[in-house]
Amino acid sequence: MAKRIAILAGDAIGPEIMTQAIRVFDVLEKHRDVKFKLVEAPFGASAYFSHGKAFPDETKVVCDEADAILKGPVGLSFEASQKIPVEEQAERGAILPLRARYNTYANFRPIFLSKDMVHFSPLKREIIPEGIDILLIRELVGGLYFGEKERGVDKTGKRFVKEVLEYTEDQVRQILIIGFKQAQKRKGILHNIHKSNVLMSSVFWNEILAEVHKDFQDVEVKNILVDAAATALCLNPSQFDVMVMENMFGDILSDQGGGILGSLGLMPSACIGPEKAYYEPSHGSAPDIAGKNIANPYSMIGSVAMMLEMSFNMVEESKAVWQAMQSVFEKGYSTSDLSSAEKGNIVSTIKFGDLVMQELDKLLMNS
Repeated sequence: MAKRIAILAGDAIGPEIMTQAIRVFDVLEKHRDVKFKLVEAPFGASAYFSHGKAFPDETKVVCDEADAILKGPVGLSFEASQKIPVEEQAERGAILPLRARYNTYANFRPIFLSKDMVHFSPLKREIIPEGIDILLIRELVGGLYFGEKERGVDKTGKRFVKEVLEYTEDQVRQILIIGFKQAQKRKGILHNIHKSNVLMSSVFWNEILAEVHKDFQDVEVKNILVDAAATALCLNPSQFDVMVMENMFGDILSDQGGGILGSLGLMPSACIGPEKAYYEPSHGSAPDIAGKNIANPYSMIGSVAMMLEMSFNMVEESKAVWQAMQSVFEKGYSTSDLSSAEKGNIVSTIKFGDLVMQELDKLLMNS
């Protein structure tokens, strides 16, 4: 039976990089006894303009029926977004409802540069001589982003806003278990990112972490305040292996992770729930370069690689996709949106996809 994948191309550069990413499935079908059924559906700002909803009912049906979901970046420029009601703007009207619908509570964001790719990073080579290899795990369906929200005018006539940060014991426990299990698979060290010197939510988080740690005695826990972690990511990222944190901390630090890589375009991600997962680039839709055929599809193709491993248990095929992309970079090719691209080896989005597929084809043929 074919593996059914919902394809949500998204906005701006989304369709361009999605086109390159889904080519992976054709190469896999050529070399492996596997079939994929790709079902496209509208999602994001473009869906609002075409269907009146950022996450239309027909898209929900497609996602419900899929074995996994591949989502491109969504959103428009600030000016264009003002044409959309606040509740239907892509983040509120599409992304958060998607996460809530499938309880994709565990967000995996690999912050990775091989030794031969460190020229992309703005960090000095002596800081990261062996590259960067961090797995950031972010709780994705709780906290401030999902709490009660209120705007209004108080009794004195002054405007106010209130947003509630809320977590349940079960929400915290399940993401910490994921963090510990990933640490066991890697170096046996888990960095717990918190702000317990100020936030009661972090005190609560740390209490539950101490309880969960009893079941993972082989893992060393290192506690670090979120602001100190932000500094350390720049000064000495090699000290980190697996990092676990609540929703907003993860949003901010994962973007910083993209910064030390040199671009969020080098960071794919997986959003895992108990029954379904979706995979997406960590970056935005970059409307300023849409249609120019210059966006690098690495994070979109990398999201396919994560899907192959985490949803379909195609571990060797996933490794081949990563190896194919890294090989293209290591040969000196890149797209112009990556600031460290070497002059003379800058290629288009489509050409980068061509090069990756050629490498992948050779790797699968010989394995």
